[in-house]
Amino acid sequence: MTTSTVKRVHIGDLHNDHKLWLNTLDFCKQEIDILEHRMEEIAKRNTHTDVMAELEHFQNQYIRQREVIDELRHELKLHENGLVKEALDNPVAIDHRLFGDHTAHRDAMHTFEKLYSELKAEFMRWLAKRM
Repeated sequence: MTTSTVKRVHIGDLHNDHKLWLNTLDFCKQEIDILEHRMEEIAKRNTHTDVMAELEHFQNQYIRQREVIDELRHELKLHENGLVKEALDNPVAIDHRLFGDHTAHRDAMHTFEKLYSELKAEFMRWLAKRM
């Protein structure tokens, strides 16, 4: 596929991607809440300066992850709203039309999932070292 070739997909495929990605983002946000609760437990038991600095590092990373989640959710919802408008404006033809694949959203989600997974793994290694 050349750079000028855009993959064409059905609206249902785009919608399903959105649902999957939004669920993934919701799950990650809930998981961050759990991980932060774990950090609070550790902070209560261990107030050494080095431990607190390490916890602050993770806290800052989780704050940033929440911001990215909110940004991605917003972008996905905007795209979904555009698809809904298109479906309402063209109800008969919508199932037969092909749309450009949302490659930028797919790439952004892939990057988010990779970085989030790496952060979580780093935190789990840190927990294992500190326990």
